[in-house]
Amino acid sequence: MKKLTFLIIFWFPCIFIHAQTAEEYLNRGLAKDSLSDYTGAISDYNKAIELNPNDVVAYYNRGLAKDNLSDYTGAIADYNKAIEINPMFAKTYYNRGNAKNELSDYTGAISDFDKAIELNPKYAMAYYNRGVAKDELKEYTGAISDYSKAIELDPKDAMAYNNRGASKDQLGDHTGAILDFNKAIDIDTIYESTYFNRGYAKYNLSDYTGAISDYNKAIELDPKDEKAYYNRGYAKSELSDYTGAISDFDKAIELDPKDVKAYNNRGYAKVKLKNYTGAISDYNKAIDIDTMNESAYFNRGLVKYSLGDKEGACFDWSKAGTLGRSDAYDFIKKFCN
Repeated sequence: MKKLTFLIIFWFPCIFIHAQTAEEYLNRGLAKDSLSDYTGAISDYNKAIELNPNDVVAYYNRGLAKDNLSDYTGAIADYNKAIEINPMFAKTYYNRGNAKNELSDYTGAISDFDKAIELNPKYAMAYYNRGVAKDELKEYTGAISDYSKAIELDPKDAMAYNNRGASKDQLGDHTGAILDFNKAIDIDTIYESTYFNRGYAKYNLSDYTGAISDYNKAIELDPKDEKAYYNRGYAKSELSDYTGAISDFDKAIELDPKDVKAYNNRGYAKVKLKNYTGAISDYNKAIDIDTMNESAYFNRGLVKYSLGDKEGACFDWSKAGTLGRSDAYDFIKKFCN
């Protein structure tokens, strides 16, 4: 009897087994997507597509899952198929544009965002991401136009204000940029990049104290932002706070030991503090990392000359001139001949 009961329990589920439909696989894939199990979701979408090769939703969502796994080429292939089945769905063009952005195909991305906007003229995020693509192509005026439209459609989009400000800064409108960064910070007080960008705009207006204040906040929000330490050090140098500058360059180098500019500028700060040996050490390191860095050769030459090493100085200036530092030849003519 026990054996019979066991057999009945063991086989009982088999009595109710049925073939799953494409819709059931699709729904299970969506459930796995919601749990961030993108690999499992793709497996279910594969099965849904196998059972229904014209399932546009399965192709679309498989593309999204591949996006989340950074398989942008695979995602684009799925979006292509979804568009082939239904060419009137704006979000598919939008997501394909985002995937192309990730692959640095900015021209292709813009074309997709154009189509998404044609299908949905109130698609704020399509304007925003088209602006991002234009930024990458250095089409700053066009980018500003797109960010402005995104802001018109969504006045609380802090990122659109931030990016519009960055584009304005690239065009030399530093004051306009700061106004946009201020607005972005009003909307979102904890977005680190906006403080960083505002600091850079203030630096461009020679407001070094204001720049340092913004870099302080950026570092508070992201203590591992190497560029914020570097830029803060640069601003401190402008205020002749060379000790503070060196401290920031130290931290930048700790976070990125290959930052040639940090070594070069730390060397400059050490020169200002008359630490010539330390300066040469930094210029040596900059040259070790980048043998084509004309500024490091030129600056090392200056220090060597001040230490009485005329031969070494003239060699460094000659190397800097060969690499494109034209004023190095003026120093050679004046001090080496």
